[in-house]
Amino acid sequence: MNKRILIVDDDPELRELLRGYLGDNGFEVDVAEDGAAMRRRMAAMPDLVILDLMLPGEDGLALCRALRAESALPILMLTARGEDTDRIVGLEMGADDYLPKPFNPRELLARIRSILRRAGEAAVREAPARALAFAGWTLALGARHLVGADGVVVPLSNGEFKLLRAFAENPFRVLSRDQLMDVLAGREAGPFDRSVDVMVHRLRRRLDDDAREPQLIKTVRSEGYMLAADVEKKA
Repeated sequence: MNKRILIVDDDPELRELLRGYLGDNGFEVDVAEDGAAMRRRMAAMPDLVILDLMLPGEDGLALCRALRAESALPILMLTARGEDTDRIVGLEMGADDYLPKPFNPRELLARIRSILRRAGEAAVREAPARALAFAGWTLALGARHLVGADGVVVPLSNGEFKLLRAFAENPFRVLSRDQLMDVLAGREAGPFDRSVDVMVHRLRRRLDDDAREPQLIKTVRSEGYMLAADVEKKA
């Protein structure tokens, strides 16, 4: 069956352009102009949502947060803004990727296919009961949260979970910023993109890891970051 894409954007010309282009490339496409229309279209159960950041009423970040609270549905955000903060917040709210406007439709198509491929691979390999334990912490892969040694649950944003999982699956291995950006958004980091560094800083706070002298997520100068802890896989 063809994958179904829901486009949420208040620009009617862009909606119809993307409807035609993605339709010609084998997708079933539905469109919505705002949050209310998006919720009505969700009954058709899309496989991916393309969500504009700047929308009338509820903005794209609020809608992204609401979608992520209910499901792991893949989300690609469109934004006319280019600041790192907007991209970081979008990833924090649970977006799988972002694309600044204006964009080449071919790049959008490539991003969509990449997100759907990763989502399919994750669905095959992820078992809800699996967990990764390290340094007194347990990363629950199904529930997508951390549990401390005292049993207290620490919620994680979508980006934090993706990054910590990558570290926990590769202990004592240096992961470059490009590799970590690929985990977050499916591509290499740009020379001025600080998304990975901000996410690592937030993860350290979650893990009570002193940012001045981190013991868990260590900085390897000019190379990247590394989880310095033994990891045990739990069924």
